[in-house]
Amino acid sequence: MGKPGKIIFQTAEFDDLVKIVKLKSGGKEDIFDEWFNFNYSLSDAETNFLKEHIAEHKNLVASYSEEDLKMYFISQIINKVRFHLEDKRGFFDKPLKAFVNGVEFSGKTDFMFAMGIKRPVNPYFFIQEFKQTKHNVDVEDQLFAEMLAAIELNKTNLMRGAYIVGRNWNFVILEKIAENSYEYYISEAFDSLSFKGLKQIYVCLQAVKLKYCE
Repeated sequence: MGKPGKIIFQTAEFDDLVKIVKLKSGGKEDIFDEWFNFNYSLSDAETNFLKEHIAEHKNLVASYSEEDLKMYFISQIINKVRFHLEDKRGFFDKPLKAFVNGVEFSGKTDFMFAMGIKRPVNPYFFIQEFKQTKHNVDVEDQLFAEMLAAIELNKTNLMRGAYIVGRNWNFVILEKIAENSYEYYISEAFDSLSFKGLKQIYVCLQAVKLKYCE
């Protein structure tokens, strides 16, 4: 079977991605340690926000539509992180395009933190698919496609991201280990309706903004 002529993020499938590049699960057990152990102390205001956010939405998240989940629950967390720096910010629903091993990868991303003010230039981090449950197209595959495009666009070897299924967040690292060869790592799921889980999610997002955006 030949390579697909084009990859659209919203319909990307793993079987098509592996026709374009070598893509496999990696074996570095400590790859998330630095990220997850980022030294960030929550203020009293941040702690109160997380607790109040959980209390307000814990009985509603299961019934939220994708748009409800995005606007009422997820976007409030992103806004609290304040993904706005002098020359970087968060972008919702913006297009991205790059060529990976000669194949065009394109589409709109749910959220990316990127260099740029009016438009994204170099992405640092993605959050993909504000969905209640996995549908026919796997949210992981859509995220992989976006991260592959970003690595090629940035001419770098590593990209970070996360995907959300209902209340659960999984963080993802994609690493380019050789020409057209990549390894991916998927973290355990963090429950955003527990304080411990949401605190870890919040610290991870702050690490993206403060440590991993160069």
